[in-house]
Amino acid sequence: MLIIGLVMVSFTIKTSQEQKPWPVPAAAKAKKNPVPSSAESIKAGKELWGTFCKSCHGAKGLGDGTKAAQLKTEPGDFSLASFQAQTDGEMFYRLSEGRDDMPASKKKVPDETDRWNLVNFIRTLKK
Repeated sequence: MLIIGLVMVSFTIKTSQEQKPWPVPAAAKAKKNPVPSSAESIKAGKELWGTFCKSCHGAKGLGDGTKAAQLKTEPGDFSLASFQAQTDGEMFYRLSEGRDDMPASKKKVPDETDRWNLVNFIRTLKK
C-alpha cells in the first residue's frame, strides 16, 4: 500500500510540474526566425537534436528519450498541435533559456543560428 501511495504522490508531483506555466516575454514571443527552413537548416538542427535533445525528448520529440523517466518534469510531446502552435520565438526562447530539468541550450549551443536550426528541425516533428 505504501508503494502505491508513493507512486501516486510522484505522479501528482510530475503532473503538477508538467502544467506549470512557462511564460515567454512578449518581445521573445514576437521574435522572427531569421534562418529560412531549408533542408540544410533542418539537417543541421537534427544533428544538434541528436547531440543535445534526443536523450530526454526522444528521436521524434515524443518525450520518450532514454533519460525521460529520470526527469522531475515531463519533457513533453513536441508533435502535438498545441506545442507546434507556439511561435518560433517562443520555441527559441524556451530552448535558449531552459527551465528546471531543461538546460539552457545557449550555454551548450552558443551560436544563435544553430539554435534557430533546432527550431526549424522541431517544426518537422508534427504528427
